[in-house]
Amino acid sequence: VLGHKGQLEILLTQMMRLVKNGKEVRMSKRKGVYVTMEELIDEVGLDVARFFFLMHANNKAMDFDLDLAKEKSSKNPVFYVQYAHARICSIIKKAAGLKKQKKKKEFEASEKELVKELIKWPELIQEIAENYEVHKIPFYAISLADKFHDFYERCRVIEGDEVIDYRLDLVKASKQTLGNILKTLGVSAPKKM
Repeated sequence: VLGHKGQLEILLTQMMRLVKNGKEVRMSKRKGVYVTMEELIDEVGLDVARFFFLMHANNKAMDFDLDLAKEKSSKNPVFYVQYAHARICSIIKKAAGLKKQKKKKEFEASEKELVKELIKWPELIQEIAENYEVHKIPFYAISLADKFHDFYERCRVIEGDEVIDYRLDLVKASKQTLGNILKTLGVSAPKKM
């Protein structure tokens, strides 16, 4: 009808179980007992709902853990990823106007791991465009956030009133990539939390 014969693909998903306090929230189609998507979004927020749904492959049944979804800590994967972005923005803001320190580039292990993770993004997005395995994006976001948090703990970007220029470049690359990931997922990328 739209002029794209043979190009429509319909992806089916498995059922979802809603879990609260470690127990399944019982629903019944016949009795009309159910939780609407609108109610779920009101309960946990759009960003969390989107991220949690996208974390699951279409061909796998899903347990939506309400308690984890409401958690506002690093246990909740969406907040963990968003916190990485907010942390990055804070570093860039603090570094603005500071004198750049030209330090010899002796990459530490955490810097190398972060670079390795960053360069996976273009290949991953290409792969997903071909196979529709969208659930890989949230897991990549979590992995990138892990690598960034590790880098942050081990490597100083700002020393006194100077910023190490190549590390700041790595922080900026992380911001760009993480921002692209969150935008692709339709999840907000907060500048502070």
